[in-house]
Parts: sequence; C-alpha cells; structure tokens
Amino acid sequence: MTILRGFTALLLLQLVGEVLSRLLSLPVPGPVIGLMLLLALLAARPAWLPVFSGAGDALLAHLSLLFIPAGVGVLVHIDRLNGVLPGVIATLALSTLLGMSVTALILQRLMRGRPTRDTPAHDVAER
Repeated sequence: MTILRGFTALLLLQLVGEVLSRLLSLPVPGPVIGLMLLLALLAARPAWLPVFSGAGDALLAHLSLLFIPAGVGVLVHIDRLNGVLPGVIATLALSTLLGMSVTALILQRLMRGRPTRDTPAHDVAER
C-alpha cells in the first residue's frame, strides 16, 4: 500500500509541475518542476521520505525498462539524425567521459584520508 501511495504522490507532483509549466508558460518541462517540488517537499518535511522511498525503490529496480521508450523513439526518428549523427556520437562520448571524470575526481576528494583495505585504520588515525 505504501508503494501505491508513493506512486500517487509522485504522479500528483508531476501533474502539479505540468500544470505550472503550462499555466506560466515556463521553458522547463512539467516533470522537472515536479522533481523540484519533490525536493522542496522533502527538504521542508523529511518525515515524508518513507512515503516516497517504496515507490523510488520499485522504480529503481526496473530502471532499465524505462529506457525502452527512449530507444524506440530514437529508432523511429533515426532518419532525422542523418546529417548530424557524427556530432551526436561525439557529444555523447565527450559528455560521458566528462561525467565519469568529474565523478572520479569528486570520489577521490571524498575518499581522501579514509582507510583502504591495504591501510590499517590505526595508520590513518596517526596521519
């Protein structure tokens, strides 16, 4: 039942975001506004997290299925990519490398000073 409540709450936030986007003629999609509303709601009321966690876990468990419509959309409109395909491939490759690099650098900074498997915990404490 909690998963159903979570999905209902997520869909209501998306609906509110969609309504705000259209009423105010915002250049931001409704689902993005809904996510910002979700963030604001959880920041203001952290006690609501259990309402959304079940639905979030269920969505993450089946995340790969959510990419199927995007893949089908690309295949349906593949002819539109005819002249720009090299640019799209280069952009995807560069953005992937950039994202991985930034993630690795942030992880390095966050892990600095933490014990590893090879370093006993008492050696780190002495540093």
